[in-house]
Amino acid sequence: MPMETFVAEAILTRIEISKDYLNFSAGHFTLFSATERENLHGHNFRVRCAVTAQVGEGGLTFDYVILKRALKELCDALDERMLLPLESPYLRIERRDGLVLAHFADERIPFLDRDVLLLPIRNVTIEELAPLLLGRLRAHPEIAAMAAAIRAIELGVSSGQGQWAIAQSESVSA
Repeated sequence: MPMETFVAEAILTRIEISKDYLNFSAGHFTLFSATERENLHGHNFRVRCAVTAQVGEGGLTFDYVILKRALKELCDALDERMLLPLESPYLRIERRDGLVLAHFADERIPFLDRDVLLLPIRNVTIEELAPLLLGRLRAHPEIAAMAAAIRAIELGVSSGQGQWAIAQSESVSA
């Protein structure tokens, strides 16, 4: 009996990248309302990614090294920083005399400017970090150059064991 032949180009393959070095340690506090927030604390965040693409003529979907390098760059940019949201309706950010002052309700929370990373998000949660990092990954020049080969991409951020937020996009072009 003849064996059925599959055409590799017609089959989509999902490649998942989850490496120990895809992580960042960062401080934050979650804002719940105009008057309630968490105390300052930190997490050892983890990042993972899945890409769906066709297998090419050479038997590869794409060069994984490019994706791993881009993901590592994203993690390194957030590592050992105090993350603050720029778009929160509950937090006002002020820079003065080498400090970043976070104004929340009747509190004035000072941080050294060199330790802070201001992010274009509403809250520093995994639900906000996952789409932010996915957008940055899609905009990465080497990833954008592979856009034609990639059908879908997902990026997950974890703040602890068994707790992930996954952002997904059906296209790679930013």
